[in-house]
Amino acid sequence: MSDAAPIIRFEGLRKSFGPKVIFDDVTLDVREGENLAILGGSGTGKSVMLKCLIRLLEPDGGRIFFKDRDVTELDDADMVQVRAEIAYVFQQAALFDSMSVHDNIAYPLRGRLKLTEDEIGRRVALNLERVGLPGAGDLMPAQLSGGMRKRIGLARAIALEPKVILWDEPTTGLDPSNTRRISELILKMQRELDVTSLVVTHDMTSAMMVADRIALLYEKRIHKVVAKADVAREPAGSVLRDFIEGNIAF
Repeated sequence: MSDAAPIIRFEGLRKSFGPKVIFDDVTLDVREGENLAILGGSGTGKSVMLKCLIRLLEPDGGRIFFKDRDVTELDDADMVQVRAEIAYVFQQAALFDSMSVHDNIAYPLRGRLKLTEDEIGRRVALNLERVGLPGAGDLMPAQLSGGMRKRIGLARAIALEPKVILWDEPTTGLDPSNTRRISELILKMQRELDVTSLVVTHDMTSAMMVADRIALLYEKRIHKVVAKADVAREPAGSVLRDFIEGNIAF
């Protein structure tokens, strides 16, 4: 994987909200097939990076490449194709409360693929199995725990068989048991579906469990990228070491 070509590249990315500069020079390669965790404090722009990638937010400058296509230059029709290959697992799962679990997962399939209802049903059932919730299709979102909602959000995200999964704070608000379950699912998706995952988190325990490499977003840019095996060798007083030990105030 170390010599895998980048499937995603952020190049000199800039984004502000009014006078507040979120980042001014973010450059980062994401290798095909890897799990890359982006660490950083609240408000540093981790989730903004993901949203710029799929153009939920428009960057102010720089370029973002997905499979050698500059997504900042694509029109709406081309972005629909890109979004079919990049799944976004939202922090709060973003389920439709008025729809059953089955219909939540079926929603993107009905909108983007020409499948029969039987074919959709089979794909929904398959992905419920993948996230460890077989038979949950008739439940409503209000009946789900926080951990279950995140797993249903993942089932919906992978229903379109994406090449990349974007995880926005996947373990926030979860107890240790569910945190571990979600982390195991991230690894399972990499292993079984051969997807690339970009995981935005401030949860160091989860990051160390799932990541092949770790990137630290600090002072409006990617400060450092290291292999997980090298994190323990970070010297005392380094920015990454201070972040891990909670010695940086963002």
